[in-house]
Amino acid sequence: MILGLLMANGLPRRAGIKRKLLTLHESFALVGLVAIGVHGVTLLGDTYLKPSLAQIAVPFDSSYRPGFTGLGVIAGYLAVALGLSYYARRVIGVQRWRTIHRATIAVWALGVIHVLGSGTDAGQIWLRAILALSALPIVFLFLLRVLPRDPSAAGRRRA
Repeated sequence: MILGLLMANGLPRRAGIKRKLLTLHESFALVGLVAIGVHGVTLLGDTYLKPSLAQIAVPFDSSYRPGFTGLGVIAGYLAVALGLSYYARRVIGVQRWRTIHRATIAVWALGVIHVLGSGTDAGQIWLRAILALSALPIVFLFLLRVLPRDPSAAGRRRA
């Protein structure tokens, strides 16, 4: 998220850095997708929850905190769809892909809600600290991206 928002904001402004950041962003996104898959598969071995494949794969089917777990399942599917849409951007059109890709912030928010609502460590200070420390730059960069930078730009954006 941070790398994507940095690039969306045109940061940092050094020659040749954009390509390096794009490569790193793509690699991190793929690692994130693998981590989501590993998370789902390893839950099958959870001896406390004992979830079925349907409970892991079908939103809101889990008996454990079904609302928050369902949001996590939806976030996982959306993350996969958005992440892999990068490879279809020539087919769907770059502009359409960029519009779709903007939904990534909502998927991130769903993931955070899922962690806080269904994570067994959600009440632990270490997890909350990690979430807060990672959320601060994401929220800052997102606001920098969507809010007008100068008051006179606000009127021009709406026009």
